[in-house]
Amino acid sequence: MTSVPRLDLASLRDAPLDPLTKGLPFDAPPLTVGDVGKQGWNVLAGDLPLPLAVIREDVLRANSAWMRDFTAANDLVIAPHGKTTMSPALFDLQVADGAWGITVATVQQLQVCLKFGVKRVIIANQPIGRQAIDACFRALQQPGFELYCLADGPDGVAMLAEGGKRNPPPSDNPLRVLVEIGFLGGRTGARTREIAMEVARAVVAADGLALGGFECFEGLLPTPQAADGLIDDVAALAQLALAENLFAAGQPVVVSAGGTAFFDRVGERFNATNFSRPVVKVLRSGCYLTHDSISYAAAYERIISETTLNLPEGRLEAALEVWAYVQSRPEDGRLIVTMGKRDISFDAGMPVPLRWYRPGRMTKPESVPEGHRIVALNDQHGHMEMPETSPLRPGDMVAFGIGHPCTTFDKWQMLLLVDENYRVTEALKTFF
Repeated sequence: MTSVPRLDLASLRDAPLDPLTKGLPFDAPPLTVGDVGKQGWNVLAGDLPLPLAVIREDVLRANSAWMRDFTAANDLVIAPHGKTTMSPALFDLQVADGAWGITVATVQQLQVCLKFGVKRVIIANQPIGRQAIDACFRALQQPGFELYCLADGPDGVAMLAEGGKRNPPPSDNPLRVLVEIGFLGGRTGARTREIAMEVARAVVAADGLALGGFECFEGLLPTPQAADGLIDDVAALAQLALAENLFAAGQPVVVSAGGTAFFDRVGERFNATNFSRPVVKVLRSGCYLTHDSISYAAAYERIISETTLNLPEGRLEAALEVWAYVQSRPEDGRLIVTMGKRDISFDAGMPVPLRWYRPGRMTKPESVPEGHRIVALNDQHGHMEMPETSPLRPGDMVAFGIGHPCTTFDKWQMLLLVDENYRVTEALKTFF
């Protein structure tokens, strides 16, 4: 299977930025998205208000290239979760590095992909309701566009089939359905192989639909061993469907799994399976692009220490940071910083202080000394414990590492790409 063409970002670069956009300077002149990198702004020079979400460009590109090389070396492809960033410019980077498609969760996210020219999309969710289902079929009218979605039961297939009757797709471009496999206590997904096969047969019997393959989301499982069992179900069901000749001639057979924490297990289990015809083994990991400083960082250490897959040179590193000022040192052992729940994720762990910088007194940021940690977040403030010897004072700048990139990205209409000296090179517009 081929990757998809690059996106068309001309309209995005020419789009005017609302001057009220969080992250722009007070009284900023009228700007387009493409103008931002031409302003000569530097985060460390105080040219921009804090808090501010930034992505280190060199690390970002290295992460993207690492995953490109990893998938190529292990007979895998990637359709990364676009919902992580909702940034077309970052989708384009992933496509440039060979992404097979982009994964989304909603039809609004699908529409963003269509707007900027993504030609293959997986909706890793079950479209529910007439609006969402009809949108899927209308999208199939666009030349050269392929769409996959999920179903886990007969009711879901019946709703999709009714949508196909209302909006018949081109005869050579059906809505491709991935049968979703789940687990007890999890989210959606067929709970048994028997139900999954019933769903697959129902898809094959419905006009306007085609069986695309089988998939799961293993990221909520607690251990690699638990993830293995679910991934093995996906592979076994694809084998059963192949034995029943449920896949149309010439139709790609897709097996897919979606988390960032266990992408090694996905590759190992799929690659250990003998399929009777070629299959497309699709990772949907999205958080690798910026990585993080907490949960995915820990998962990655496990991956590189345990995997039998081929690992490329280099490693994933955290590229996304949120910068804030030290606002107050109101009592012994505590700092208050100008960053809170509206600026940074906290669902996967509190932000991690990484670097600090004193404007006018330091030539470059330095590592935050040990003993500093965020212990609480309010809407607009962070509470940081510190040792008595802390050098941090009001007016200092602090860079925080994040956990769970998804819930940091969605707090920003615009993030800023920066070079190694924190000079702004590009605005990354998001569409949440």
